[in-house]
Amino acid sequence: MKRVIIALAALIGIAVTVSLGFWQWGRGEMRTALHDAQVRQEQLAPVDAEALVRSAAVHPKGDDPEILHRAVTVRGQWLPEHTVWLDNRQMNGAPGFYVVTPLRLEHSRDVVLVQRGWAPRNFQQRTALPLVQTPPGTVEVRGRVAPSPAKLYSFGPDEAGTIRQNLEVAGFRAETGLPLLPVSVQQEGAASEGLQRQWPQAGSGADKNYGYAFQWWAIAGLIAVLYVWFQLVQPRRRRHRGL
Repeated sequence: MKRVIIALAALIGIAVTVSLGFWQWGRGEMRTALHDAQVRQEQLAPVDAEALVRSAAVHPKGDDPEILHRAVTVRGQWLPEHTVWLDNRQMNGAPGFYVVTPLRLEHSRDVVLVQRGWAPRNFQQRTALPLVQTPPGTVEVRGRVAPSPAKLYSFGPDEAGTIRQNLEVAGFRAETGLPLLPVSVQQEGAASEGLQRQWPQAGSGADKNYGYAFQWWAIAGLIAVLYVWFQLVQPRRRRHRGL
């Protein structure tokens, strides 16, 4: 009975670790596909504000594959009173804020959230915000069409206020009453207005998943080797020595 239990435990361990390896491999494949799809989108012709508005009418959740990640140019006026500072965001390994400001589109009542860039934080005074310039009047923003800013883990419900952890377009629309489009614009270009724009590439990190997959498969192989050695080879050697 003991040998049966050990054999079952070894089989279960091998099955679980092999499955976890394939799961990590699948996640790596998904990230690679996401990155490749984004690269293809970025190579397409740019879209404009009218395309964003038309897309919102058909895809109210902002999941239109025809425009996501494509280059975009929009013109309008900033609404700085609704600027949000997303905390615990990194750029080039340094912690700080993503600065998000709504932009009212030119010749339209529609508003789009613009992820304007990254600014460092003040470690001595958490609530002190870095100096960021928000030009008045009509501005032109170049970037790419993006979903809501990536959501970080939160221990409670999404908070309100100038500094917050996460920002969902639908929730912010209800909070402010602004006619927000379901997608955002991630501004690109050289550093300006106190902001850096070296955004992380979506879909990167697949190599880490592939590495985890090989680690799980190595554990499965180790379990198999240990079982064969201690349950098959060693008992046979002991029997031979006893003859």
